[in-house]
Amino acid sequence: MEEFHISQLINPEFYINLQIAGHSIGIYVVLFIVFAETGLFAGFFLPGDSLLFLSGIYSTALMQELFNIDSDFLNVALLSTLVALAGILGNSFGYWFGAKSGNYLYNVKDNFIYKKKYLYESKVFFERHGGRAIIFARFIPVVRTFAPIIAGIVRMDLKRFMFYNVISSFLWATSLIFAGHYLQVWLLESYGVNLKHYIEYIVLFLVLATTLPVVIKLVKSKGKKQAANQTDVDDVN
Repeated sequence: MEEFHISQLINPEFYINLQIAGHSIGIYVVLFIVFAETGLFAGFFLPGDSLLFLSGIYSTALMQELFNIDSDFLNVALLSTLVALAGILGNSFGYWFGAKSGNYLYNVKDNFIYKKKYLYESKVFFERHGGRAIIFARFIPVVRTFAPIIAGIVRMDLKRFMFYNVISSFLWATSLIFAGHYLQVWLLESYGVNLKHYIEYIVLFLVLATTLPVVIKLVKSKGKKQAANQTDVDDVN
């Protein structure tokens, strides 16, 4: 048995290929992670986008843990549906938690798992984009964890929240899982390139692609604040 290392916890391939007593449990782990990342505020560190993309690549193996389906398309479609449902449940739980906890999270001290700044960043993001934030947040790490909680805290209309929740969950799941699966099929059939041999590069690319825009935006926002503060100082002088 391969020795476990804590770094594997941020490697989506580790969860997909996880086994217990010789039995594959990857599909159950994937669904739980999707639920946890969107429903439990401690789940923001879990792999999200890269996990779904890789799930598309491994869709056949994952679905064989539940059903034996000959149709390639049905395998991917069913996997996407299950993931979307897990996302809907996760967001719903996050909304419920936010509605019940109220402002409690704002008073929690920072620790290894929880950082209050994530909550403030998500609140600003949510206030700026309104209901669409639920859709946008699905594709942004960290923010997607706190967006439903913020929606619950500010008492967003439940029907409106669920509308965006369902749309965003299916959009997120289908786009990434179908992209991963059919990109793998196309590259393998056309060029003999197996994406399973380049998992590390794929994960790195997806992490950069999803987090870099957020980092750039935060840096720009900080620069604008500093410029505004400097202007205020100059005016006083």
